[in-house]
Amino acid sequence: MSQVDSAQPAGGHEHHNPHLAHHFDTPQQQFESGKLGMWIFLITEVLLFSGLFCAYAVFRAMYPAIFLYAGQYMDPTSGLINTFILLTSGLTMALAIRFAQTGKQVGLIVCLIATIILGLGFLGIHAYEYKTFIDMGLVPGTKFDPKYAPNGQPVAPPKGALNPAATLNAPPANPLWNPKIKTLPGGFKWDHSAIAPAALGPAGVTTAHKYRPQTAWLGQPDNVQLFFGIYFVMTGLHGLHVLAGLVAISWILYRSIKGEFGPEYFTPVDTVGLYWGLVDLIWIFLFPLLYLIR
Repeated sequence: MSQVDSAQPAGGHEHHNPHLAHHFDTPQQQFESGKLGMWIFLITEVLLFSGLFCAYAVFRAMYPAIFLYAGQYMDPTSGLINTFILLTSGLTMALAIRFAQTGKQVGLIVCLIATIILGLGFLGIHAYEYKTFIDMGLVPGTKFDPKYAPNGQPVAPPKGALNPAATLNAPPANPLWNPKIKTLPGGFKWDHSAIAPAALGPAGVTTAHKYRPQTAWLGQPDNVQLFFGIYFVMTGLHGLHVLAGLVAISWILYRSIKGEFGPEYFTPVDTVGLYWGLVDLIWIFLFPLLYLIR
C-alpha cells in the first residue's frame, strides 16, 4: 500500500482539516449543512414567538382600554435605548463574522467582546424595568396592586373600595348607557344613541364597539394585569434568548482566543451570528408593540 493509499481512511475522506467532521465530504458541505440546520431551528423560534404575537393581537383587539391605560406606564426612552443597543450588537456580530472569514483574529475577538457587553447592557436595562414594575405593584396575576398611577402620583384606594386596584377617577356606573349624560367628564361629548347593547347582538353593532376609550377620564380599567402578563412573558422569553445568545457568543470568544477560526473554518461564528440576528429582529417587533402604545 502506498503512502497516498495509507492516508485515505476507509470511507475515502481526507482528514487534513481537523475541523471537518467524518460524516462530511468537504468543508463547504459541512458549512452548508450547519447553516441549514440553524435556519430550521430559527423557523421553530419564529413559530414560538408567532403564537405570542397572535395572543397580543387578540387581547389588544378585545381589551383596547387595558392596553391604552397600561401603556402609560411604559417608558419609551428605555425601550429605544435597548433597541439601539441590540442593533449595535447586531452590527458588531456581523463584523465578527467578517473578521473570522478574513482571518483577522484581533478584530474578531474585539467585536465578540463588544457584542457581549452590549447584550449584558440590554439585560441590565430590562432588569431595572422589572424591578421598577415590581416596586410599583405591577406584577401580573393576583399580586397586581398598583402603588402609583401612570402620572407618578400615589394611588390612594377610596374608602370601602372592593377593588383597591381600581382607584383612579372611577367614572359613574355605566355612564355609556345613561341617556341623561350629554357631556362626559373631561369634556368628552357623546354623539350617538345611548341604547343599551343587545345581549345576543353580533359583535361590532353596539355602541361599546364604536367607542375608543380615553384613559384620561376613564381611570384604571379592570384586568390591567393582562397587559403586564403579556409584557413579562414576551420580554422574559426574549430575555432568555438573549442570555442563551450571550452564552453561545462567550463560547465562540473562548475558541477565538485559542485561534480556532479563520478563512477555512468559521461555521460556529456564522451560525451564532444568525441566531443573534433573530434576537435583534424579534425585539424590533416587541419595542413598538409594548412601548409605543398611545
